[in-house]
Amino acid sequence: MNIITKFTVVTKQGMEALLMLTKELAIEKYSTLLEQKTLDNYIFKNFNERALVAEVNNISNQWLIVYVDDQPAGYACITSKGKRPEALEGKRAARIVDFGVLKKYPAPAVKDALLEKCLTVCKPYESVWITEYADNPLIELFENKGFTRQQATGQLDELPLASVCLISEKLSVH
Repeated sequence: MNIITKFTVVTKQGMEALLMLTKELAIEKYSTLLEQKTLDNYIFKNFNERALVAEVNNISNQWLIVYVDDQPAGYACITSKGKRPEALEGKRAARIVDFGVLKKYPAPAVKDALLEKCLTVCKPYESVWITEYADNPLIELFENKGFTRQQATGQLDELPLASVCLISEKLSVH
């Protein structure tokens, strides 16, 4: 199994891969948690070609796709935008906005490769945070990589789901 994680830009191939991954992963992630109409509206609003082109072209965002044997298997988006947790006020912080790997690629190495690339991209920052729905099975992966679950909970973006914030802070050397 050949696993490689690459940045993606607005090309026909890159956008086709992202459109497929964002829609499929939203369905895999939320289909048992949301009403079909809510899920359809979420996908239509956030993962149409125009919205994705704008997000990929946004200078604050970096999009990564993990490939398994040359097939798109998952993606992540890293950004410096968004309301940060109080604990990160005044710090240089990046956010992993979206992170997911299709269920048909269950090997831990696939998720690990994508997360490792995310963390490498985030090295210049003091902290990295992720907001996920509270029962996301990926939370264990993030915690195993040094992310700490925060006490405060909230709602996941525009979805009616309880969320949890995880933060990874670098230890400063004095």
